[in-house]
Amino acid sequence: MDAAAILKQYLNGQKSFRGSILREIDLIEVTLSGADFSEADLRQARLGKSDFSGANFQKANLSEALLWGTDFQEANLGAAVMREADLSNAKLVRTHLETANLSKAILCGANFTGANLFRAMLFEVDLRSTSDQRTDLGFANLKNTDLSYAHISGASLCEVQLDGAHLYRANLGVERLRDDFPTDLRGASLRNADLSYADLSGALLIGANLEGADLTGTLLEDAQLQGAIAPDGTIYR
Repeated sequence: MDAAAILKQYLNGQKSFRGSILREIDLIEVTLSGADFSEADLRQARLGKSDFSGANFQKANLSEALLWGTDFQEANLGAAVMREADLSNAKLVRTHLETANLSKAILCGANFTGANLFRAMLFEVDLRSTSDQRTDLGFANLKNTDLSYAHISGASLCEVQLDGAHLYRANLGVERLRDDFPTDLRGASLRNADLSYADLSGALLIGANLEGADLTGTLLEDAQLQGAIAPDGTIYR
């Protein structure tokens, strides 16, 4: 099935493309909101700046897809495979991403406000803010996610849920050449998180909960910890 056939079917009210083979398809700047692409093969597809709000991509394969600026607001991407996909500046507000595989994906400038990433795989992802847009994960559910070796400098993670998350050697510190976007973890919950050898230098951790977290070798130089709960349950002053 090619792009023209998909758009024709969609305009005729046929929105189900479940299980379709759509590798390397070009669907840039189109509107397919509410469509069903569950279990579809969309590897290396080009879907940039398209509107897929409310669409179903559950268990779809979007590995190495170009998804920059794509609108996935309130879409279902649960258990989707998005390894090495480019989601720069994508809209993922309140998107379902439970158990999705986003390993090595580019997520710079993406908006994940209120998204559910419970048990998602985010190994070596790039969540750094861009020069003109801040990566936003505020109020997102990232419990038990794997963010080992992730690049998260400058992102907004206010009130984010990171209980039990793996942030081994993740970089959440202020980038040496720019300090306009300190990583914002104010009010974040990091209970029992693995932050061993992570870089949190200059990060805002005001009011965060670090109870039971592993801070072995963690860099906290210039981090703001006022009112945060330490791993042993005491309060930082």
